Amino acid sequence: MGDVSKPIGLERSNRPVPKVAVLIVNAHSRKGEALCSAAKQKLEAAGITLTAAHAVKDPGKLDAIVAGAVRSGAPMVVIGGGDGSLARLVRHVAGTDCVFAVLPLGTANSFARTLALPLDLDGAVETIAAGQLRRIDLGRIEDHYFVNAAALGLSPMIGDTVPHKLKRYLGRFGYLGWAIWCLTRFRPFRLTVEDAKGEHRTWASEVRIFNGRFHGGVELIETTDVDSGDLVIQAVTGRSLWRLAFDWYAKVVRLKSRSANTIEFRGRELRLRTRPRQKISIDGECLARTPVTIRVAQAAVDVVVPSAPSMA
Repeated sequence: MGDVSKPIGLERSNRPVPKVAVLIVNAHSRKGEALCSAAKQKLEAAGITLTAAHAVKDPGKLDAIVAGAVRSGAPMVVIGGGDGSLARLVRHVAGTDCVFAVLPLGTANSFARTLALPLDLDGAVETIAAGQLRRIDLGRIEDHYFVNAAALGLSPMIGDTVPHKLKRYLGRFGYLGWAIWCLTRFRPFRLTVEDAKGEHRTWASEVRIFNGRFHGGVELIETTDVDSGDLVIQAVTGRSLWRLAFDWYAKVVRLKSRSANTIEFRGRELRLRTRPRQKISIDGECLARTPVTIRVAQAAVDVVVPSAPSMA
């Protein structure tokens, strides 16, 4: 893993997108196995030279394959998978010269939505072939990086218990149904956040930690982005689970009052505690527990995004 303690300069985003890459697809993800062969053909037809292509059915092997590609000097890795795969694998690219390109193959594809990437295979391939680089931040919770968002409360409960087949075959609808089931069994908790202004305490039913704007495929925050230089903690306050349900509803349908039940804390480093302790879902995978220190890794990775429209 590269050293991101001294960020590479933002001007590096002006370099061209490499035309040589290694393709690595999580074939265990919802769409991965069916689209891997098509992705290889389409990338090569679009002018991307693939020095290797891996359809990985065992997710446990993904880290070694990505790390090996970066060590071998691959100019770019094209990763096909969902938010969990992207969050898990981006650490191997952080702080290096290797470019991170995304084929969105997950259920929510929150990271792709934050970057305004096309969610279809043809559009994603076209972006990789004709797009531009954007240097973005990463969030960091202890030793775990996240590209988009982390959460505690209801979200980790859903992600930790949802049956894989329900998520695989029913997608976001199956995920929503399971979320409603979990909501009836969830209990609020005490939250303490330490930032540059001091210590803040409240009751909360869900806490979201944002590097990007989307979580669960829904835009839940509009006051940050992946190159803002800091992170935002957004807490749904109070002890009523109806407040949490309304908060999600308000944000999905974009009501004017969609921020009425949340408070936000912003900074480059924040400390978070709960009572009782809570699991933390990092881009969809439960990888940590409170208490934790949350930090931003500024300008850590070059990603491929759609080219900006011409001003001519």
